[in-house]
Parts: sequence; C-alpha cells; structure tokens
Amino acid sequence: MPYSSRLAPRRRLFTFADQRSAGLPAEAVVAGVCVWIVATGNGAFWQALLEGRALAEARTLGWILAWGVALTAGHMLLVLPWAWGRLTKPLLALLIVIAAGAGYFIDRFGIYLDSTMLRNVLRTDVKEARELFAWAMLPHLLWHAGLPLWVLWRIRLRPSGGLFGAAGRRLAWWLVAALAGTLALLSVFQDAAATMRNRKEIRFLITPANVLWSASVVATQEGRTAARPREVIGADATRGPAATAPGQRSRLVVVVVGETARAANWGLNGYARQTTPQLAAMPDVINFAQVDSCGTNTEVSVPCLFSPWGRRQYDEARIRGSQSVLHVMHRAGVQVFWRDNQSGCKGVCEGLPQEIVEAAAAPTLCDRERCLDEALLVGLDEKLPAKAGTDQLLVLHQLGNHGPAYDRRYPDAFRRFVPVCDTADLRRCSREQIVNAYDNALLYTDEVLARTIAWLHRRSATQDVAMIYVSDHGESLGEGGLFLHGLPYAIAPREQTRVPMVWWMSEGFASRRGIDLGCLRQRAAQPASHDHLFHSLLGLLDVRTALYDRTLDLAATCHR
Repeated sequence: MPYSSRLAPRRRLFTFADQRSAGLPAEAVVAGVCVWIVATGNGAFWQALLEGRALAEARTLGWILAWGVALTAGHMLLVLPWAWGRLTKPLLALLIVIAAGAGYFIDRFGIYLDSTMLRNVLRTDVKEARELFAWAMLPHLLWHAGLPLWVLWRIRLRPSGGLFGAAGRRLAWWLVAALAGTLALLSVFQDAAATMRNRKEIRFLITPANVLWSASVVATQEGRTAARPREVIGADATRGPAATAPGQRSRLVVVVVGETARAANWGLNGYARQTTPQLAAMPDVINFAQVDSCGTNTEVSVPCLFSPWGRRQYDEARIRGSQSVLHVMHRAGVQVFWRDNQSGCKGVCEGLPQEIVEAAAAPTLCDRERCLDEALLVGLDEKLPAKAGTDQLLVLHQLGNHGPAYDRRYPDAFRRFVPVCDTADLRRCSREQIVNAYDNALLYTDEVLARTIAWLHRRSATQDVAMIYVSDHGESLGEGGLFLHGLPYAIAPREQTRVPMVWWMSEGFASRRGIDLGCLRQRAAQPASHDHLFHSLLGLLDVRTALYDRTLDLAATCHR
C-alpha cells in the first residue's frame, strides 16, 4: 500500500476535526451577546432593581445573580428561534446596536421605553432626532456597541451541520435557557413578584427586550388602525342658533397647541420669574392655573386633547381610530385649518386643510433646520380670509419648548436669563443653565401669544374672535435626575403632567355667547384638564351634537 494512501484517512480525519473546532456554535455566541447586553446595557434597570439594597450582603449578590441569569435566559429565548446561519451575525449586531442606543437615552434622560415612548420616537422627524444626538453618545456607543461588534465580526461560527441535528441542538439550548431562567426567578420569586407588582414600570428599562416588545405592540396597533378608516364621530353635528341667526358676524377661534411648556415655570402661575410679562399685562387674559395633560408626550396628548374621551376614559386604540373635534366642526359647517411648526397633527386633522410652515414663506424666521414660532402667524390673513356667515377654527401647533435644544427655540433678543445651556447634551450643563434656556423659550412663547392676540384684535373689526392656548405636556428639567418627558403617566412627576392654559376673547365674542368673563375667571381658579377642550370648543362655536357634555365645557356655567 503506497505511503500516501496510508496517510489519506488520517488527513481526512484531521480535516474533519479541524472543521469541527474552527469556530463557536451559534448558540454559544447568542448566549455571550445576551450576557454582554444584560451586564453592560441595562444600567438603569440594575439601579432601580438594587434600590434600597446593600451590595455587600450575600442576599443582594444572590438577587443580582438570579436576575442576571433570568434576563440572559429571557433574551436567549427571544433570539434563538431567529438566529440561523448567515442571519445570526446581522441579527446579533442589530440587537447590540439597539441595546446600546436605547441604554444611552434611558440612562441619559431617565425615560422608560414603553410602546408609547417608542411610537413617539418613531414619529420623530429627522430634525428632532438630530438634536438628540450629542458627542457624549460617541464613547457610550464605542464601548457598548463598537467593542462587541468588533468581537462579533472576529468570531467564526461553526457550521450548523445537518438540519435535524441543528434543530435538535437549538431546541436543547432553548430548553436549557428556559429551565435556567425559570429556576433563577423561582429562587427569588417572592421578592421578584413584589418588585414587579409594585413597580411595573421598571420592566420598560430592560433592554433590548423593552424595544422588541414595544415594537411588536406598536406594529400591531398601527396595523389595526391602518386596516380601517377612522370612526366617524358627531355625525349629528349642526350649528346652533347663535351661529345661524341672521345678520350675525362670523366667529374665529384660534387654538394654540403649545409644546413642552410646564406649568411650574409659567409666569402667570406665580413662578418666581415673570416668563409671561406680556400676557400678564393684558387684563382680559384668563389664566387656568391647575391644568392636567392627557399624556406626557405629543403622540398621546395631541390626539387625546381633541378627542371626546380624554384621560378620564382613555382608550388609545379608540382615540387613534376615531375622528377628532375638528372633523365634528367641519361637518357642522365650521371652516377648519391646521398650521404646524412641528411634526404634524398626529392624525387629528387627517383629511382636513392643513399646512406645515416652510422656510420659504418666512425666511427671516427660519434656518435650514427649524422655524421660530412667529412663522405660524405669517400670511394668515391670506390663508384664512374671513367669510361672512362662516365660523372658523384655526389650530396653530407650536415648536414651543421642544427639548433638549431649548436655546434654539427663541431668537437672540429673548436671551434674557443667562448663562444658558447651549447644547443638546443636557448633562454637560448645570441645572441653572438648563432652566435659563427653558425660561427664555417660555418668554418667546409669551411673545408669540401676544402677537396672536394682536392679530385677532385686528380681525375683531369684522369677526368675533377668541384664543385658547394649552400645552400638550410638561417637561422634567433635572428634578430627581429626570430630563425631557415621556414617562408612563402613572409614575410621571407633576412637572410632566401639569401644563399652562390661557383663554382670551374679544368683547364681541363674549357678548355674543353671553359669557360672563368674571365668572370664567373664577372657574379658571379651579382644576381643569385636557378633557375639557373638546366640549369647550363645541360650546364656544355653538356646535350641537350628542357628544357634547355640558359638565366638561369650561364656559358653560358662565353663560348669562
């Protein structure tokens, strides 16, 4: 037998063994990535979970170990069914990037990534998203994403072998993960159950499971909404006698939807600084000092604000799947127009006349990124000419105090409180600088509202006019380590849910509707909420429908 022939079997055996050892099984790589993400990408969760516990105690170490095993196993159960062949590395890379990005924003701003927050993120336009990225994000991403991605790229995956063998091995790993996770939770079940029962919100700090779960919820809800037209509400809407009497002047109501203005810093509410000097100088401005928002972000608050159900009967699917008070008004013959300086009307004005402010229309008020809110008032007379016998409802959606770049929400003339935070990376600024920039933006909102009232004064020669300003939600400015907004409503601080609201109306408007302004001022001292807007608008423009609830009309008890 030739020498080369005698060596052939050994060479084949060596080649087979070399192939077997040339790489790691995909399941082991999945486990390693999950361990990395759980250990390094969930700082806010671990901080919340360990609150009030002494790290040196053996019981605490057991608590950490049990949760670490449970979270690792849980993520493995989610990933293993999808990590096959060439899909494995791209899938794991995507999870690493998602976890790194989500972890950064959770740690940086104290947010919870539930379905509402994720929808808010997905609906954020490019301009808003760009402001959230700061240089401080780079070292975070290099450590939490760059390093593991480099390691993942260097790893060689072992060939999976035959289909049945690979499926059997994958099933075995999945069952082991399920068993390990179950045993880990059972070892601390009593404490774990109490923690999750009393602090349900911390599950939205578990990354990337929070993103995956919330994405599935949003996709399901969006799919249901897209599959059917909006439900018609107020089909019986008609104009009342105050709107149809012969010889009556037409009426115009302007609703200014503020952005991220919180009641705590509103000058008319008694804030230490006068952030609303022009409104304070107008004796006919009525300030509502105790107003609660429907949500803590625009995606929730704006649809809810214009719905008949509000926070008291909150049903997200129902609100998003139904028409708004604007459609009811339009059906009754009121001319409706929505003008936007932000990211759209969130479905509230779907199918109705609407416009987003463009730089070309107001070049001196806009740059390549944003327009100042004064641009909302440019050319309004041409866009909304007064029509005899036709009542009008105009909605102006502000950019307002949208964070974190508060310093970009006002012109230099309103840089009165200094020093200011001039970066979107709020952690680099003192709280004083952050509050100064925020208050300057409120000063500018005061200017915009004063200009709106001045414009209405000019229209009052031919129309009866009124204005309502209300912010969509508030903002955290570092209290308790929280920034921005968007916390689940049940745990959100008052800074995020208490908002300013003011009313103004001309003498002609008040007289025609028989509204006692002194009485309305007394009503303004009592609690109110976003729930009142739908019914108050119907009352002000005298639109009759079975949806109208007189108890929720802020002016109803003040009619002479």
